[in-house]
Amino acid sequence: MSQAWRATTPYDLNGKAPRIVAAQSTGAETQDWVSRYADDVIAESERRAPGKPVVVASGLSPSGPIHLGNLREVMTPHLVADEIRRRGYTVRHLISWDDYDRYRKVPNGVPGTDASWAEHIGKPLTAVPAPAGSAYPNWAEHFKAAMVAALADLGVEFDGISQTAQYTAGVYREQILHAMRHRGDIDAILDQYRTKKDPAKQQKQQKPQDEAELEAAEGSGAASEDDGSGGTGGYYPYKPFCGQCGKDLTTVTSYDDDTTELSYTCTLDGFTETVLLSEFNRGKLVWKVDWPMRWAFEGVIFEPSGVDHSSPGSSFQVGGQIVDRVFGGKQPIGPMYAFVGISGMAKMSSSKGGVPTPGDALRIMEPQILRWLYARRRPNQSFKIAFDQEIQRLYDEWDKLGAKVADGTVLPADAAAYRRAVGTAAGDLPRTERPLAYRTLAAAADVTAGDEKQVQRILSELDPEHPVTDLATVRPRLDKAEAWISTYVPAESRTIVRTEPDAEALAGLDDASRASIALLLDGLDDHWSLDGLTHLVYGVPKVQAGFPADATAKELPPEIKAAQRSFFALLYHLLVGRDTGPRLPTLLLAVGADRVRALLAG
Repeated sequence: MSQAWRATTPYDLNGKAPRIVAAQSTGAETQDWVSRYADDVIAESERRAPGKPVVVASGLSPSGPIHLGNLREVMTPHLVADEIRRRGYTVRHLISWDDYDRYRKVPNGVPGTDASWAEHIGKPLTAVPAPAGSAYPNWAEHFKAAMVAALADLGVEFDGISQTAQYTAGVYREQILHAMRHRGDIDAILDQYRTKKDPAKQQKQQKPQDEAELEAAEGSGAASEDDGSGGTGGYYPYKPFCGQCGKDLTTVTSYDDDTTELSYTCTLDGFTETVLLSEFNRGKLVWKVDWPMRWAFEGVIFEPSGVDHSSPGSSFQVGGQIVDRVFGGKQPIGPMYAFVGISGMAKMSSSKGGVPTPGDALRIMEPQILRWLYARRRPNQSFKIAFDQEIQRLYDEWDKLGAKVADGTVLPADAAAYRRAVGTAAGDLPRTERPLAYRTLAAAADVTAGDEKQVQRILSELDPEHPVTDLATVRPRLDKAEAWISTYVPAESRTIVRTEPDAEALAGLDDASRASIALLLDGLDDHWSLDGLTHLVYGVPKVQAGFPADATAKELPPEIKAAQRSFFALLYHLLVGRDTGPRLPTLLLAVGADRVRALLAG
């Protein structure tokens, strides 16, 4: 095992099944975390199952919109699996759709739903009607579909497993009967933690207080942290769905190991039933037993878990003992992953509505950018995804990284993150042929309200020596920028160019302001390109102060920056009626030379 990582065992596993977490060493910051996990996973797989495919896993519950916090549950093992594939190994990335989980509550803000959906609480997610107008047969399939489409765009290769299909087909029958035979052992393991502080309450106290966090707990079966306790007839790790109402508000009242005869009562409608568990497929193991059972059944080597699983008595901790002592398997290695934030938005979970999903992010950013956000940060590091103005800075950072990769000046860890973002072992993701600056494209879309002819004109004038002659070459980045402008930029922040000169403002200009505008207008024709106009608008205040237009910051007094800000504010006011707006060179190109003259000269 690499020395940059260490194994910790937060509970007694008799020396087995360590969790792998990042070591806090000075060198760790420059290491590629994906490669290091790949090293450990390959070594662990060769110890446990030599010659067999390496199995990594994720779990997602389609209980509502599957958000960007949940995506970390998928991207962490995906990136590790992809690195292992690049090395020539066969890998299976399992995504368990926990669609046999109970429907717990009606999420807020889901179109096509209302309070009447509450009547389905307690049913399996696949037994709940889809939102009105959906093309899908049930609630689970409706929310799975959006995530599957996003994962395809992101280049994530996986094997999906429906837990509804597994349970109702009797795939886990032997595992269920085994768990029931060993219910006393399971109860004893769980009982070690029942006197501890409630994990859910403790988790709420432990959460970082950043308002932009997306909670991961609701993206997996961990949501309820059910251990099956609380029955009147002893402990049973299995919960039937009622044969009358279809809900899991049932209590097992008796079970015979020899005959597998099980009796239960529904606490909602009083329905009672006696069945043979060896033939019965309408129920499931409680979550804290279900998860470790699947680790053993599927031979999972690597699976990350959210911070909701790290508190005493949580599913991951308890599961480590259950898989070892009851199912004869081993707990996966894998990191605890931190929250994902959304800049400019309040703290959310998938039950609160308005939660950004991977599909939402992919409407405003290319897949490479979204992959990069998850690849460049270690799983235990939180980060934010920008839906506000920060997305422009993010794209600037991405483009600078691409330039460093191209000229060979990039740092190794940054190069690795870039490589993992632009493609997978199967090949590179589709990309924008001519990736113009996102902020430039956004400004063009903003000023023109998306008019393609005007966008084409602006982009063709950015670099006259290499004009954009076909908008297809700047797509899909142009489409993403247009979607961001139309969806996430508030109406009051949109740029509306004046239709007529501000005669009153022009009449009130002092001599210095008039002179600065004259210098700008005199230089328009000779500087009509993005670079030329950049040089011009920054150069006017320099020339007015008696310096060359190309003088560097080191050659200029501090007052020049203040003069430039004042000049920019003047131009914005005269052109768009505000003190700020898109970058001035782009705005000037968007407005057009003739209209700029009309608005500034009066």
